[in-house]
Amino acid sequence: MNERNTARIVRYSAEMRINHWIVAGSFVLLALSGLALFHPALFWLGNLFGGGPWTRILHPFIGLVMAAAFWMLAARMWRDNHWQERDSIWLANIRDVVAKRERKLPDVGRYNAGQKLIFFTFVACLIILLLSGIVIWRAYFSAAFPIGMIRLASLLHALFAFAMILAIIVHIYAAVWVKGSIRAMTRGWVTPGWAWKHHRAWFREVTKDTAPK
Repeated sequence: MNERNTARIVRYSAEMRINHWIVAGSFVLLALSGLALFHPALFWLGNLFGGGPWTRILHPFIGLVMAAAFWMLAARMWRDNHWQERDSIWLANIRDVVAKRERKLPDVGRYNAGQKLIFFTFVACLIILLLSGIVIWRAYFSAAFPIGMIRLASLLHALFAFAMILAIIVHIYAAVWVKGSIRAMTRGWVTPGWAWKHHRAWFREVTKDTAPK
């Protein structure tokens, strides 16, 4: 349903915003607890969770919370992240993107090509992290797998966790770089001018209009 008034366009519902921040909060807890378990030099981070044993206990359960919340969010966002020809053109003109020369870029839908790549990076990382996490979850599942598979799963878990952290950093940087993006995920709305400048095809879709008022 199109939602707009004279000054605002709804970009994210309250439900989607809550879902997003559950994922974000879970990720922070997972990153801190995961780093505590990753290397002895970072073991002190485990004090945030009540010590080493509690860190090891809580980490996988927090992972399940994040996975469940993310898949609910991804299901809502999946259709808007389908790759289109204009996304390939957008990527081919990445210099204009960096220089903020939007007039030289194709009209962007609800998400641009960079956002779509980040989205599917999250999807791929979460799948590998979930599967590898099950294999190395010592209390419940690891006894069912050979040691070689557990070692491989541990390596993959660390590598894809690192990739996830990098992707999140890029995601946060892009949200700060494009002014108005953080407001969209905290308050739920953007101005017509913002939508017209950054996501023109989406603006036309939600307003059935050709220019901001």
